[in-house]
Amino acid sequence: MTDKVIENNQVVIMGEIMGDFEFSHEIFGEGFYMVDVRVERLSDSSDIIPLMVSERLINVEEDFKGQSIMVTGQFRSYNRHEERKNRLVLSVFAREIEFVEVTPENVQTNQIYLDGYICKEPIYRKTPLGREIADLLLAVNRPYGKSDYIPCICWGRNARYASGFTVGERCAIWGRIQSREYMKKISEDQASKRVAYEVSVSKLELMEEP
Repeated sequence: MTDKVIENNQVVIMGEIMGDFEFSHEIFGEGFYMVDVRVERLSDSSDIIPLMVSERLINVEEDFKGQSIMVTGQFRSYNRHEERKNRLVLSVFAREIEFVEVTPENVQTNQIYLDGYICKEPIYRKTPLGREIADLLLAVNRPYGKSDYIPCICWGRNARYASGFTVGERCAIWGRIQSREYMKKISEDQASKRVAYEVSVSKLELMEEP
């Protein structure tokens, strides 16, 4: 049962550790830590992706800054209460970590597969230049009755296709995790820089229920 559920949320990223491990939380005596990983894109830019790691998987006391790793795991979410409301916090939950010397050529350094349910009406829009975009929120089931809520963004014909989806439909998505900076307005004269994480969709399809 558990293995079957894990198959619906698969992530592989390869990148460089950006800093020290910072304590996040503890469950049944097992400590979990966060660290940022920089993953290069094909276009000379990069994504900074937060990684959650168990202290049983890696020595979190060591300095691994600048080292390259390959991570296999899941993209997970939880609600953090701040500024009088809940905020969706996303990170890659590491199941396996492997240190790599160099990134092999022609290997995808950032890929994700999700199989979940549309849990919010798709938002379809066009940019000023006429590019089509659709935002989806996918609920991906986890063991023990939990779910992860993953924002996904579609472009072009994928956006047009996704705009017709309805809440409750089952959908499979292939793509990559991306980070995006934006300014959040705090008051009339104050704004703070935030980072949003989402799945940039390269392929998607509606699925029949088994």
